[in-house]
This record gives sequence, C-alpha cells and structure tokens, in this order.
Amino acid sequence: MTILHTIGDFVRDGLGLIPLSYIRILFVAILVALLLWVLMLPNRETTPPDTKPTWANNLKTWAAITLLLQIAIYSIF
Repeated sequence: MTILHTIGDFVRDGLGLIPLSYIRILFVAILVALLLWVLMLPNRETTPPDTKPTWANNLKTWAAITLLLQIAIYSIF
C-alpha cells in the first residue's frame, strides 16, 4: 500500500462516520439557500432586455419552480 491508499482510507473512514440524514439535510439546505438567492434577484436581471416582463419570460419563475421540485423530491425520497 502506498501513502495515497492510507490517505484515501482515512478520508473514507472519516466520511463514513457522518450519518446520511445529516448529508440529506445539508443538501436540501443548499437548495433552499439557492432558492432564496434566486428569489432575491432583481427582475431586470432575470428577464430579456427588450421584452415586456411577464411571468412566462422571467427566468426567476422557472428557476424557483425547478428548485421547489428538487427540494420536494430530495425531501421525500
């Protein structure tokens, strides 16, 4: 075994001690933080410049819907 095997075993054993429920909570929390960031973006940054802003062409709307679906899926399954 090389030194890289020893380091790899150490890292794998250390990460194996973290319960999967904590990882799930962290992953969902990252998605929630991203959702909050998206919702706080100004409309002028998320709509095309030469069009009238509507909900259909606002990227913030679609990003929020997508993130909400991901949060629901990862929270349930």
